[in-house]
Amino acid sequence: MDAINKRLNTVTQVKGNSAAPQPGRKRGPNFKMMLQNKEMQAALGSGVMMLVAWGVSGSYEFLSILLYIAAYTIGGWSKAKEGVATLVKERDLDVNLLMIAAAVGAATIGYWNEGAMLIFIFALSGALESYTTERSHKDISSLISLKPETALRIDNGSMELVAAEELVPGDLILVKPGELMPSDGRIYKGYSAVNQSSITGESTPVEKTTGDEVFAGTMNGEGALYIEVTQRAENSLFSKIIKLVEEAQSEVPASQRFIEKFEGIYAKFIVVITLLIIGVLPLLFGWTWGDSFYKACVFLVVASPCALVASIMPVMLSSISSSARRGLLFKGGAHVENMAKTAVVAFDKTGTLTRGVPEVTDLYPAEGYDEMQLLAVSAAIESQSMHPLAEAIVNKARISGAEILEADEVQSITGWGLEGIVNGVKWSIGKTDRFDQEEVDSFWVRTRASLEQEGKTVSVIMQGDDIAGIIAMRDTVRPQAAAAVKRLQQLGVKVAMLTGDRQGTADVIAEETGVDFVYAELLPQQKVEQVRKLRETYGHVVMVGDGVNDAPALAAATVGMGMGMSGSGTAIEVSDVVLMNDNIEEIAWSIKQSRRAAKVVKQNIIFAISVITLLIAGNFLTEVALPFGVIGHEGSTILVILNGLRLLK
Repeated sequence: MDAINKRLNTVTQVKGNSAAPQPGRKRGPNFKMMLQNKEMQAALGSGVMMLVAWGVSGSYEFLSILLYIAAYTIGGWSKAKEGVATLVKERDLDVNLLMIAAAVGAATIGYWNEGAMLIFIFALSGALESYTTERSHKDISSLISLKPETALRIDNGSMELVAAEELVPGDLILVKPGELMPSDGRIYKGYSAVNQSSITGESTPVEKTTGDEVFAGTMNGEGALYIEVTQRAENSLFSKIIKLVEEAQSEVPASQRFIEKFEGIYAKFIVVITLLIIGVLPLLFGWTWGDSFYKACVFLVVASPCALVASIMPVMLSSISSSARRGLLFKGGAHVENMAKTAVVAFDKTGTLTRGVPEVTDLYPAEGYDEMQLLAVSAAIESQSMHPLAEAIVNKARISGAEILEADEVQSITGWGLEGIVNGVKWSIGKTDRFDQEEVDSFWVRTRASLEQEGKTVSVIMQGDDIAGIIAMRDTVRPQAAAAVKRLQQLGVKVAMLTGDRQGTADVIAEETGVDFVYAELLPQQKVEQVRKLRETYGHVVMVGDGVNDAPALAAATVGMGMGMSGSGTAIEVSDVVLMNDNIEEIAWSIKQSRRAAKVVKQNIIFAISVITLLIAGNFLTEVALPFGVIGHEGSTILVILNGLRLLK
């Protein structure tokens, strides 16, 4: 304790800059970024070598062969390594090895240019797929700047701005009014109201003083707090985002897992058929070895499932990338696939449909007082406080046109409220706990009980020792809540509201927002049961929540969506999608975008299978030239990738 006292003395300066850049919102392919991709550079280098080799082939045959070999090496080296690694480590064949084998086969019978063209287009399609992955990674990573992850650490009489990850138990930090708590800790000095709805689901701030615990991600209110860190900040948003990025890159939808499994089986089948063409057809039809080998090379090219393999993940990654720019962080393509099937969106009330910011709903003046008078004196006193309830009263006075008077000698009464002098008269406003300690008119007790049953916070206004009136406040509905609900309903999606609040409060919020179903007075486990019932009745359910108490329901839903700005670390961890900017209007967009992605995947698969089927049939029924087979097959691969890149917009 003495060490902490010493650190509090002579605080002099703040080092560093806490300003964080905002993430970009560019739309569509970024060609500069595309050209910086190493795989793209290799593919283009291979193409240049191919063109130069073709240009000198008539005059310098040996030089052209060397240039073709360079084109093969530059464009095909990384793919060859991937194919060999799959063969050695997993004892499986993949499309990379098939394409390299086809290119080498073409070269052995003198079709150097066709083989180089195959390598170039194959490398180009791979580079485009790599670009979508890199773009998705960058767009997701840029969301880190949406939430502060720094702390003011006090050490040796000065303040230093440090990363929250550097905090260790025993550190002393200063959290200014209106700032987020960077770490879990215990208040060493100070008094404030802390908005901890992201942790507990409480819609009104909780008063905190010396010795009380505070949690990372909660919002400090009106007073500066000196906090002793009690836990390491290893579960900071920064580390969570990095983990989410890794998950977003590695997790694949069920359809892609099926395609990848199918690829290995199909590749073996293609190799067997290729060997049969080379060894059996000359015996059956009297073909020359050269003709059968050529036919086998064409078959190996046109039958390879490149386009089919590339039909899904570029689409999903492009959708993840475009969603990230709008503040929606998908943890993997599987959740994009599930989001497209959404039938019901279930909202937790506090912090999702509502803002957690109170507003004045009721004012009951005592006999001899009027509403405008009480608003004026209450606002005069509360205008000197930063407490959310105080701000609600001041805003109500301004909206109502009440005169904001001057208040003198305003002071805080710890744990109760405020008092001050207005026009020479002592006024105070605070908790109604004195109703339980003193004999008061039964009207006030009944009115308070009625208001509290509706989920409202009630304060008493006193003139001296007399009750002048009571004022009630309630959490406010998000401005975009009704519009967000309507947009979902326009997509044919049902909207439900789950809350632990009383039925009366829930009904009021439901009427304002227009939700289809209301389920009130639910404990966390009951929310889980309700989500399961919705899944049984309607199908795929998206659950939107922000607090620790919502985590079980988020996990039980088909897709759990956490609120990134106001949400708890647990809610973000459990969620499949994180709404980083808390803009719930984007939920309808995400469903629409996911449905669009599902449509593009279906288009790609149908197109890829059709092209492969037509080219295989053409190879056996007619004479398909190797260059045509290369262009047809690899061209279809590029087309399905480009079709997926449309979702970047």
